[in-house]
Amino acid sequence: MRPDPAGVDSDAHADAHADSHANADADADADAVDAAAVQQAAARIAGHVRRTPLWRLRGAELGLGCAEVWLKLEHLQRGGSFKARGMFNALLARPAPPAGVLIASGGNAGIAAATAAQALGLACEVYVPTLTGAAKRAALAALGARVVVGGADYAQALAACTERQQGSGALMLHAYDQPDVVAGAGTLALEIEADSGTGLPDRLLASVGGGGLVAGLAAWVAGRGRVEALEPPGAPTLHAARAAGRPVDVGVSGLAADALGARRIGRIAWPICRRWVAASHLVPEPAIRAAQQQLWQVLRLAVEPAAALPLAALAAGVVVPAAHERVALVLCGANFDPSTLA
Repeated sequence: MRPDPAGVDSDAHADAHADSHANADADADADAVDAAAVQQAAARIAGHVRRTPLWRLRGAELGLGCAEVWLKLEHLQRGGSFKARGMFNALLARPAPPAGVLIASGGNAGIAAATAAQALGLACEVYVPTLTGAAKRAALAALGARVVVGGADYAQALAACTERQQGSGALMLHAYDQPDVVAGAGTLALEIEADSGTGLPDRLLASVGGGGLVAGLAAWVAGRGRVEALEPPGAPTLHAARAAGRPVDVGVSGLAADALGARRIGRIAWPICRRWVAASHLVPEPAIRAAQQQLWQVLRLAVEPAAALPLAALAAGVVVPAAHERVALVLCGANFDPSTLA
């Protein structure tokens, strides 16, 4: 390779130039996800998604020392997860594509996209990794989606989906890295604030995969409360990015990998999280499983492991709120095999 006149390798210079453009695009997309965008999303998807219940409990009812625990029951959402908000918002924000939609997903985003596509009369093709469970694959098939196994993990499924989209005429949705998808997720926080009767909680806890959920929540809260991110050790996208000071690839493994299976934090989520997310925590897998069982045995709430991270963080002492605090937990999904709760 020949050095350029400035003495910098020309390929490296080109890569750095491309990276700077990518970062600028990500910052611009992140800036587009603000409270106004969340309000617009809420108006757009009203009547298409459910306004899920907010259940307020005394902390003592769950063996916790905080004053109140608010459970946002988003596992009751259409398609079984919060993802329906972003998918409906993305499809309603533009003219319907005649060729339908494509998406790569570990399961929940695909189910949400298929749910939205079916409701709007569109064809849907979903690329899943081999680790996607049978329950999620069956849900996709029941919604009329064409299911394609696109590789061993989410990143490989995304690559296969991207290749398929080229020249297809279909709209490619992203599980977490599009402004409309992130703004749609933020409507959760808008509802919590509106429905609580007392405004925002002191803390709002949510699990992280690619970061679309926590970024949407943080964009709405915008420093008016404490948003904290939770991840299992086997999929620490945000935690690793915070440690490195930039998004980095991580390995993906463990019991929540099909729902929290991104290799790195989303390009839109990263600048939002860097600005507005107060902390990220790793939650041990035994605590996640115990919290999932507790939600079922004590409250009869059947949720997938990814949805149990917020309670697990409190029960295991990973997050320790003060005695007077009100803590909101997002129960983000329920697409799993319920026989595992026996």
